[in-house]
Amino acid sequence: MLRYSLNTLWNEIKARCWHIWSWPDDIRVHVRYLWYTSNKARLVFILLPVLIIASLSTWRAINSNALQRDIGCLALNVYHEARGESARGQHAVAQVTMNRVASRHYPNTICEVVYQQNWDRIRKRMVGAFSWTELDHRSRPKGRAWHLAQVIAHDTYYQRTDDLVKGSLFYHAKYIKPRWARNKKPVALIGKHIFYQ
Repeated sequence: MLRYSLNTLWNEIKARCWHIWSWPDDIRVHVRYLWYTSNKARLVFILLPVLIIASLSTWRAINSNALQRDIGCLALNVYHEARGESARGQHAVAQVTMNRVASRHYPNTICEVVYQQNWDRIRKRMVGAFSWTELDHRSRPKGRAWHLAQVIAHDTYYQRTDDLVKGSLFYHAKYIKPRWARNKKPVALIGKHIFYQ
């Protein structure tokens, strides 16, 4: 008796669920019917703007993420390369980074420029364009210095500052004398850095 009632119950559940499971087939049939029997001009008139708006909003979201990532990379570079400098010195370092992005000899995005590596024949290894990118243990950006680096990165990205470095692509700390600097023309001394064209 119990076995019979369980079988009956199971069959009833399957029958009800089959009705639910068959909905997609019913919906598909109705959609096909509407497609073949309706005027598609109205559908195109409605769907085309919806598709355009959806694609534009997706493109904007992707670009917004890339923009935030690039400004973040610029702020990290300012923080690690020039954190002890005045605001003017930090702007100069940010401008060199942006000048490299604009140059055809460097990558096209800020993050690619910041983390770019080239082969060094003397050291026989890949070397980062900015020395802090080679460190295994970097100090975590924080405090007032990090906030200032973010503001400077934002201002430099949107070109809200004067060109302090006259299009310079290179700089180094004034207490060192790298070999590559011999062939370059110095254009500015700002804080602890010498800038070259």
